[in-house]
Amino acid sequence: MPAPLVTLRGIDKVYSNGIVALRGLDLAIGEGEFVTLLGPSGCGKSTVLRLIAGLGERTSGSIEWSSVQHEIGFVFQDPTLMPWASVFNNIYLPLRVRGVARAAAAPRVEQAMDQVGLAGFGAAYPRELSGGMRMRVSIARALVAEPKILLMDEPFAALDEITRFRLNDDLLKLWASQHWTVVFVTHSVFESVYLSTRILVMSSRPGRVSSEVALETERDSSFRTSAAYADQCRTVSARLAEAMQQ
Repeated sequence: MPAPLVTLRGIDKVYSNGIVALRGLDLAIGEGEFVTLLGPSGCGKSTVLRLIAGLGERTSGSIEWSSVQHEIGFVFQDPTLMPWASVFNNIYLPLRVRGVARAAAAPRVEQAMDQVGLAGFGAAYPRELSGGMRMRVSIARALVAEPKILLMDEPFAALDEITRFRLNDDLLKLWASQHWTVVFVTHSVFESVYLSTRILVMSSRPGRVSSEVALETERDSSFRTSAAYADQCRTVSARLAEAMQQ
């Protein structure tokens, strides 16, 4: 594994209502990896992302960062767009919060729109877009701040299969060209195998990393119909079944 950007050691997370979300969780994310957290509902996958992003407090344990701690982009399951704002203004928001003038931000906003296939849609409003297009706006909003690590919480779960496949392909191309580190959450074995360089399989609540699977990194759309893909999906499915019994 490459040198870690972030390492979580002995993480416990207990909510105020007494629910133990995580217990003794250890994981490290290396620079340039595409790491997927895979596990059953309620196992703490989203909690891990929120702790990495600084959106929650751990009960115990440590989170150790390299110098990119504040260079984080977060894509939620729901696009969470401002319905009254144009595509351009939704994407501009993180830079506006940082005090970047609109004129100075415009090239970065346009670049982010181009990266996700939204060129020419800057004046459109969320209500005028499909679900897949709204998710592209959400991804562009995360990219405009030029993060080194991108956290994605089931961003494609609500989309139809064709749109999901297309966005999977686009995401892989962006990851390969931009050299990000990605931490991705999904319930889908098939999506995890297609996207990841490494899958961390989590046990049922309280969540922890039960096992990990390293994957081949060279792939294209034909990989989905290959014997290697089917074999890897079977391996990961077996690991997931074992984790759910723990």
